[in-house]
Amino acid sequence: MSRRDYDYLFKMVLIGDSGVGKSCILLRFADDTFSESYISTIGVDFRFKTLSVDGKIVKLQIWDTAGQERFRTITSAYYRGADGVMMVFDKTARESFNHITDWHEEINKYSENSSRVLVGNKYDMTEHIQVDEETGKQLAEKLGMHYIETSAMNSYQVTTAFELIARELIQKKGNQQERGKKLNPVKTRKPMSAPCCQN
Repeated sequence: MSRRDYDYLFKMVLIGDSGVGKSCILLRFADDTFSESYISTIGVDFRFKTLSVDGKIVKLQIWDTAGQERFRTITSAYYRGADGVMMVFDKTARESFNHITDWHEEINKYSENSSRVLVGNKYDMTEHIQVDEETGKQLAEKLGMHYIETSAMNSYQVTTAFELIARELIQKKGNQQERGKKLNPVKTRKPMSAPCCQN
């Protein structure tokens, strides 16, 4: 059996309204491509991408809703086991930003322990911006997550967004392992067989 070529494997899901650029972000990150005429398909699409974060090799399995959000047919299976969630809105469409709290509630229902990042996409479309950076930051702070702005078109901060959530997941994993050591300090010891205390 060959040694695995990564230190961590995390499942990530992309959520947000239809048309905000989730698939474009995934394509930019996974394949370094961009297409304005990307046609969403019904179902679930996912890609693997490996990256290096603080000297650790992280393999991400990134799931995209592939159009289901238009019909509100996203199932709990999509969220199940998700370590990280990227909540995406379109900076040029205020309505998609207003729906973030709905998406947040849905995540709390199905994957409450996941790490999250709020992503304001289409940063490059400066003339059409309806949600400024400060407004995005305020909502992210209120919901207890990081905020970052991206452009899938010119790749601005797309990789950084994934690194941000991967770093948080590594830290969380490390904290869980530390807690485990403290809670079970003698877990691997074999019980003593001497009958010293059997009276």
